[in-house]
Amino acid sequence: MSSLGRLRWRRLRVRGPSMAPTLRDGDVVVLRLRAEPAPGDVVLVRWPSRPEQLSVKRAVCRQDGGWFVTGDHPEASTDSRQLGPAEVLGVLRWRLTPRPGRIR
Repeated sequence: MSSLGRLRWRRLRVRGPSMAPTLRDGDVVVLRLRAEPAPGDVVLVRWPSRPEQLSVKRAVCRQDGGWFVTGDHPEASTDSRQLGPAEVLGVLRWRLTPRPGRIR
């Protein structure tokens, strides 16, 4: 978590197609760090087997000390189906560009 800094809110750019159509490659979003996720939230995660990789996925349920998460576009997503439970670092709340609005 130290690589994300101490601020509670962060802006980040989504990369890749795994969350389409909810989020698309290049969307800029607002992340609330250390927020407690609920099933259905879009979250920033890290897997124990890939600690250097951060990914945006949808929280499904708690499982084995982490969260089972999936991409909204399953054919384009590597997620808990392959990598197991993930550590949730924060919850994405709003899209800033190109289509501003709350993330659902």
